[in-house]
Amino acid sequence: MSKMHADEVDIDSVLVGRLIAARFPRWAALPLELVRSAGTNNALYRLGSDMAARLPRIPGVVKHQHKEQQWLQELAPHLPLAIPAPLAIGEPGEGYPWPWAVYRWLDGESAERQGISDEKQAVHDLAHFISALQRIDFSRWQIQPSPSSRSGPLSRRDRYVREAIAVNTDAVTRAWEKALQAPEWAGLPVLTHGDLLPGNMVVQQGRISAIIDFEGLRIGDPACDLIPAWCLLSRQTRPLFREALSVDNATWERGRGWALSIGLIALPYYQHTNPVFAVTARHMIDEVLADYE
Repeated sequence: MSKMHADEVDIDSVLVGRLIAARFPRWAALPLELVRSAGTNNALYRLGSDMAARLPRIPGVVKHQHKEQQWLQELAPHLPLAIPAPLAIGEPGEGYPWPWAVYRWLDGESAERQGISDEKQAVHDLAHFISALQRIDFSRWQIQPSPSSRSGPLSRRDRYVREAIAVNTDAVTRAWEKALQAPEWAGLPVLTHGDLLPGNMVVQQGRISAIIDFEGLRIGDPACDLIPAWCLLSRQTRPLFREALSVDNATWERGRGWALSIGLIALPYYQHTNPVFAVTARHMIDEVLADYE
């Protein structure tokens, strides 16, 4: 895969092997294998049979690592799906500039590689997960999640979406402007995963078994966590998802706006460097437009 970002560092199995040998010599002889995924910010290597080494590709995600590891420990007892469990922290070295981490391996394939066998079951599992996340009282956490750009007003993305719309259709413009007209979230801020894309859902035997990548965990508008309605579910099961979460009209419209904006911005950025994610981006755009047919 080509580099996806201008500030991305070089990572390969030789480097990861050296890092593991230097920091965790007890694991140095374990098999090491690149996990091919549509992930954009981190490189993932399976370590032995039950662990994974995760290394940031770009500087922008490094600052979230320690927070994410703390949050995962707080979240795990309250969520109905499995989430990553941090096991050890690696130090910079061997030419690699940042801390990295080893996590417990979660069996399965990403939802981009293994399809969902029963969408109605997926609706139930995702709605249960999102509802449980929103109910968590984070007020006493040692490290507080901050407001997220993905849980703030859609208008903050207007400039970038308009640039992407320039190469799309009038239908896309109408859909985006309708989302912008939806009233902003007026309720209390809730926890949001912020990146519930198929690449962050682990599937076993056709069913979602785990959710990964919590570096975007923040507080704010729950609308951004509705994006599975357009990146994973079909037109037939979207209403079931909405009903399961008791989503009002304005929040649903903002959620659709989030799906559209993510798809529009990601498609040109990743179409040559991450074709799997580009397919997801194109799919989100198409599914949003299908709502207006």
